[in-house]
Amino acid sequence: MREKLIDMPRRMVAGFLALAALGVVIGVVALADGPPRPLAANAPAGEFSAARALGHLGRIAAEPRPIGSPASARARDYLVGRLRAEGFGVEVQRAVGASSSKGLATFGRVENVVARLPGSGSTGTILLAAHYDSAAMGPGASDDGAAVAAILETARALREHGPLRNDVVLLLSDGEEDGVLGAEAFVRQHPIGRAKGVLLNFEARGAGGPALMFETTPDNAGLVGAFADAAPRPHGDSSMVELYRMLPNNTDFTPLSEAGFRGMNFAWIQRGSHYHTATDSIANLDKGSLQHHGATMLALTRELGNRDLADLDGEGDATYFRLPGMMVTYPGALVPVLTVLSVLAFGGLVVAVRKRRLAGLPSILIAAVSAVLPLLLAAVLAQVLWSVLAGVRPGYDTMGGLVHRPVPYRAAVAALAGLALLLWYVPLRRRLGPAALAVGALAWPAGLGVLLTWVAPGAAFLCVLPALACALGGLGAVLLPRGRFAALLAGPVVAALLLPVWAQAAFDGMGLALAGVPALALALFGMTLVPFGELVLPERRPALALPAALALAVVLTVTGLAADTYDETRPRRTHLAYVLNADSGTAHWVSGDADPGPWTRRYASGRDQAALPPGYARNLRWTGPAQPARAAGPRVRILSRDGDTLRMRVTAGSGARSVTLRFDRPIVEASAAVQGAGAPARVAVEGTRPKTWPGEVRFRGLPAGGASITVRVPGGRRLTAIAETTGLTAVPGFVPPPRDLVPSTREDGDLTAVTRTYDLR
Repeated sequence: MREKLIDMPRRMVAGFLALAALGVVIGVVALADGPPRPLAANAPAGEFSAARALGHLGRIAAEPRPIGSPASARARDYLVGRLRAEGFGVEVQRAVGASSSKGLATFGRVENVVARLPGSGSTGTILLAAHYDSAAMGPGASDDGAAVAAILETARALREHGPLRNDVVLLLSDGEEDGVLGAEAFVRQHPIGRAKGVLLNFEARGAGGPALMFETTPDNAGLVGAFADAAPRPHGDSSMVELYRMLPNNTDFTPLSEAGFRGMNFAWIQRGSHYHTATDSIANLDKGSLQHHGATMLALTRELGNRDLADLDGEGDATYFRLPGMMVTYPGALVPVLTVLSVLAFGGLVVAVRKRRLAGLPSILIAAVSAVLPLLLAAVLAQVLWSVLAGVRPGYDTMGGLVHRPVPYRAAVAALAGLALLLWYVPLRRRLGPAALAVGALAWPAGLGVLLTWVAPGAAFLCVLPALACALGGLGAVLLPRGRFAALLAGPVVAALLLPVWAQAAFDGMGLALAGVPALALALFGMTLVPFGELVLPERRPALALPAALALAVVLTVTGLAADTYDETRPRRTHLAYVLNADSGTAHWVSGDADPGPWTRRYASGRDQAALPPGYARNLRWTGPAQPARAAGPRVRILSRDGDTLRMRVTAGSGARSVTLRFDRPIVEASAAVQGAGAPARVAVEGTRPKTWPGEVRFRGLPAGGASITVRVPGGRRLTAIAETTGLTAVPGFVPPPRDLVPSTREDGDLTAVTRTYDLR
């Protein structure tokens, strides 16, 4: 029994027409996935206008504004003035924020802007949140200036129709880029931060794309319903929620939700090569993305602002995803029901195929077990492609795989996924038969649907719905007297609506460095196409498809290398820093680049790290001698020592905004305080820092008067203090880079560092 699941006259024509129809479906989904058209400045006063918001963005995102910088202070003052002009009660919360990770305690003096608009009969608080600081490497027009500008425009629009029922609070936080410091201080010290309510947080990880609702708090059904009903062109899906809950990433949403706020987190993620770089500018911002952010923000604020917030409680998690023109939602209780139906439909298809003598049970079983191979091979080939690209163009590794022009490379990954499927299908086609392979391939969407229902139910729809549709379509193709082709095509149509767009989002979010993840999704999609792939394969020499797929992948890769060149708007990246040892008076250039370009090599071309200050080196590959600069450097004064606990007064020196303390032993607890910033912040610390001294304390936005820092460091013998000043222009002998080269996203790059080492014994 080696029959086809379906056959017909002019089989190749029919097969290509089916594949073309699926291509149209994918294209329609892609076109519907973009952001809306931005509204002009003369749009109705009650609507959100990206043009009006851009006026605010130009005032706050013309330059980098890291925590504690003069640019940050100017942005803060502008925000306070605008919100007061709109009738909000405004305060600036000055506090010390804190966070911890392995071996590291981070503190910062933050200045959160908190604005409140009382409701007419409040049932709770609607908290709109975005951070007004930026990474030091760029002006942060997208991350997160656009969301801040959108909040200002939303604040104006809200005043057009009188007060809402519920209180509206705007939190424009400080210090997010250095460890969500402002949000942490807000929930720990501000009364509103402990009042709970509904949170709408807005972020960006790129320079464009639709605003995705990618994270929620648990029991999100009520929130998802409000989002689907009120948001214009809602985007995102519940698989993102499941994935984000598993990852260590965090935004301001994390401390705010942990403090008891229910809520939703939004971000756009396309054009990620601009993220945290000098090109995250207003010129590169997609204005439609700003419109989508703001229109979503305004609509949800109005919707939730007039609801009884108690109605949002305790309905479990919902599954949600977008189809062209609509948002599909259904309750979590329906997930296992659909999963069971998909398994039953698959089992019914197996029985029907066997009874019609299209394939035997052993052949189907072998096909199902062996079908894991193309899934794994697709992921492996995608990662091999990435290794080749990073080897040919080392700068891609510095970019984390978020390249400027990724489309040809993504198409190459799709071609490699097709190659993986062909390497499985062609050798087994004559031995097992096309029908056995077509049915066996569906075991994986069905089986993965069962697994996801168990571990990540919000993501189960990605496998369960294609498996159910393909199994039912297969049953129709086997059992119906007519309309068999259309029935069989229905299953891949459902898969085409879901899996390619998910792969696109995975490419956007993870980059080519993790291309194996979208490749896996594309291979899974390819498994639903097996019956139609059979129709277009040459009858006599099907193996010709193998070199054709490989050649296509090669051509697309070469096209990508030719197209993705560097220029001023799409620059290369490099890591370079200057470190001065104030104890010895010696200075060095350092770089962590794998393969530095000519400009970087003029400063750092050696490998000797022995002369660097004790405890300074971390993930560095290159060094070079430098002219010593005149700098005061950091000062650490030990105020007291009680066993393993050190109490210190730390200053960074003139011009430095941050200080890092590295200890030669792990730290277990740290606290910090500055004058005029409220109570001290304290964190426990576990683990050790990798590839450097094991304990570290950072203070960002350090005022000129310094900070009081207390650290418990059992057995600590030495401490190196590193004062950090953004930029290298004041360093003797420094020549600015060419215009197509910008600092990388490493936090210790484009810095002037001055060190002093202290004996703690």
